[in-house]
Amino acid sequence: MSQSFADGALTLTISDDVAILTLNRPDKRNALTQAMWRALPQAVTTAETDAALKVLVVTGAGGAFAAGADIAEFETVYATRDSAAAYAAEIAEAMEALANLSKPTIAAIPGPCVGGGLGLALCCDIRMASDRAKLGITPGKLGLMYSLGDTRRLVEAVGPSAAKDILYTGRILSAAEALGLRLIDAACPPEELDAAVAAKAQAIAMASQWSARRTKAVIRRILDGQTQDDDTTRAWFLDSLEGEDFREGRDAFLQKRTPAFPFR
Repeated sequence: MSQSFADGALTLTISDDVAILTLNRPDKRNALTQAMWRALPQAVTTAETDAALKVLVVTGAGGAFAAGADIAEFETVYATRDSAAAYAAEIAEAMEALANLSKPTIAAIPGPCVGGGLGLALCCDIRMASDRAKLGITPGKLGLMYSLGDTRRLVEAVGPSAAKDILYTGRILSAAEALGLRLIDAACPPEELDAAVAAKAQAIAMASQWSARRTKAVIRRILDGQTQDDDTTRAWFLDSLEGEDFREGRDAFLQKRTPAFPFR
């Protein structure tokens, strides 16, 4: 099944239990227009509500991930303080929609991934890139600043000192440097990226989705500052012991077979 959004600038293709959300403006290196930012939450909601879908992969068409927000629109979207605030809110809504998707997400980065493009990749749980990819966040070269939400996700990925270096200089990083900083989680030759991402997505899809989604929620709580269990996390743990996935996982282990987890 395939759906398009923003007049085809975003496509969502669902095959079995994995979906691919593609930024589809290859002639503009997938620079994100206002229409694309507005459509992203709808595409993410489609992925959230598809009961069969287990993993969402986000990528770009034509060898790039995304060159950032479309600078050709800046004169319009930043024309007034009110229009700038409205545009920033639309971008934040899109970023938060992807970051808050309950299901695991992978950013597949085949090439340039800059500015808002990298911000979008940072909303994904795992980032896998071509070893020829170039990554950077360049507001410092435009006299702008990165939003708090986007900056927080960068700091979570690389730590405060590296985040300051990346933002202060606006420099472009190689995939090798990005991997060393943990800005990305894996790098491989470009011709191997699709297969590597597919293998990772399938490995996640074969595991318990109840476990994956609760794990994602717990890690979010930890990153938000929670240090001790509360009633909710204790209940999640006890729920897991009573759940169908645990029974299936336990039985499969004892029977030496691959589990077929029922949770969707």
